[in-house]
Amino acid sequence: MSWKAFLLRTEGEAPDQEKFVRYTESWKRPAEMEPGAEFRVWSTDELQPTSSVPAHVAAKSVALIEPEAADAFHHRLLRAYFTENRTISDWAVLAQLAGDVGLDRDEFLAFTAERERALREQVIGEHNEAIGQGITAVPTMVLNEVLPVPGAQDVETVAGWIERLLDASAQGG
Repeated sequence: MSWKAFLLRTEGEAPDQEKFVRYTESWKRPAEMEPGAEFRVWSTDELQPTSSVPAHVAAKSVALIEPEAADAFHHRLLRAYFTENRTISDWAVLAQLAGDVGLDRDEFLAFTAERERALREQVIGEHNEAIGQGITAVPTMVLNEVLPVPGAQDVETVAGWIERLLDASAQGG
């Protein structure tokens, strides 16, 4: 499995905080579908992220600095946003999360600052590639490099798609 960037919010002003909090009510659906997933309606004083670009850039940076920490950082980002309601567009928060997975915070920030433009271009390129493939939802799993399964799905739905792919493959299709 590989993670690719898909921008949910580009650079700009954050919308109304109250409206955002109401939006996070929709997180209850995936939480009900997957008991192991932790989602919490936004309930902290931290502001919502203003952009998803910094988190994606940070993830690309971590993957370059310490490839073995890339998955841990990705999961740490998800927990910080969906469970802890942290502002993951804030570089101080991102540096703390990098530290949480074993990176030196200052080295992470310096390394990222030196490469930020190239990393940002990579993130935007991945996003544009996804759009070109017809991907419009997060998460989207692309099974067998051909079948996009959009949105949060229950395990049975994903298993059904995998079974169909296996059956089609066994029949030579």
